[in-house]
Amino acid sequence: MSRRVKKPLRPAGDRPKGARPYRGSPAERPQARRPGGKPPPRFPASPPRAAMPFVPEPEKAAPELLPLPTKVQTVVVTADENNMRVDRFLEARFPGLSFSHIQRVVRKGELRVNGKRADSKDRLEEGQSVRIPPLRLDTPKAAGPLSEAANKTLQALKDMILFEDADVMVLNKPAGLAVQGGSGITRNVDDMLEVMRDAKGQKPRLVHRLDKETSGCLLIAKTRFAATALTGSFRHRSARKIYWALVAGVPKPKQGRISTYLAKEESEDDTIMRIARHGDEGASHAVTHYAVVETSAQKLAWISLKPVTGRTHQLRAHMAHIDHAIVGDPKYFNKENWELPGGLQNRLHLLARRISIPHPRGGVIDVSAPLPPHMLQSWNLLGLEADRFDPIENAPEE
Repeated sequence: MSRRVKKPLRPAGDRPKGARPYRGSPAERPQARRPGGKPPPRFPASPPRAAMPFVPEPEKAAPELLPLPTKVQTVVVTADENNMRVDRFLEARFPGLSFSHIQRVVRKGELRVNGKRADSKDRLEEGQSVRIPPLRLDTPKAAGPLSEAANKTLQALKDMILFEDADVMVLNKPAGLAVQGGSGITRNVDDMLEVMRDAKGQKPRLVHRLDKETSGCLLIAKTRFAATALTGSFRHRSARKIYWALVAGVPKPKQGRISTYLAKEESEDDTIMRIARHGDEGASHAVTHYAVVETSAQKLAWISLKPVTGRTHQLRAHMAHIDHAIVGDPKYFNKENWELPGGLQNRLHLLARRISIPHPRGGVIDVSAPLPPHMLQSWNLLGLEADRFDPIENAPEE
């Protein structure tokens, strides 16, 4: 029986002209494979839960939580909060506020931006003044016996868990499940978390989001203390996220950095993020690093993506911008006369593959999600090997 020898990911001298390779330390840099030698390190395809590399340090005293305002106060939007939605702004500043309380405050006009009423979906700009009314945490609901439907929801959430401890939970969100409620959405993670209230009635909290059709790692805080710490990590960009995608064509160079401004463009039927210019109304800077992992007949490429910023639809808009849109993207796939290869499902091929973030009590949470069923099917049909070394590992952090 003949043995198939895997090709190196990037043979010497095969770097496209103009490519800027990521340079890590000698210890981090992948080693070339020699005949008969050991293969390069592999990026695990679906690590077991017990293997999560979280080693807690001795417990630290909880930092003082940002107090809820008991009287009207005015704050200034920071650079990190530029282009943030009003409701997300309040969630980030005051973790633990319920979705309904935020909507009620905004709907009544109690929150004002530069002296004017604001909608919860309005985008804030750096330097704007936001009037915040007195806020309160909702009285925790008593945790009672669960109904049959609630028990099914609880089991569905447990089946998604990739990592869990007393403070934090990482879910493997399936494609097609919304993270939060909205128009036409009947089932979402935020509502599902109601069944996981603890003995004190506290409900786990979302600290970041994924698009409805994006699968993979979704971070959940189980305590208000954890929510404050994790939200701060996202705001200060100490959270590290890696995504996998299948795109049309093969990007050149095979490793690169995409830097643009993005702004929301709304129509009666849809809302998308468009490439904008510095200074355009609502435009925010967005940076993404990408690297080609493997290709299929030069028609498709498996790429690894590392967003530096976290703008809405950033990865999807950036890949479309460089003419390599993500396969199955209903909003941004813009290639004319392009046919989906037989056997591949016309669904968004984007996975929140890995998240690494400081644990609120010390140490690091580092969790990976497996390919969802529709992407695994595509990988198998195209002969892509899900255990290939991931070259985005050495991408810059800025």
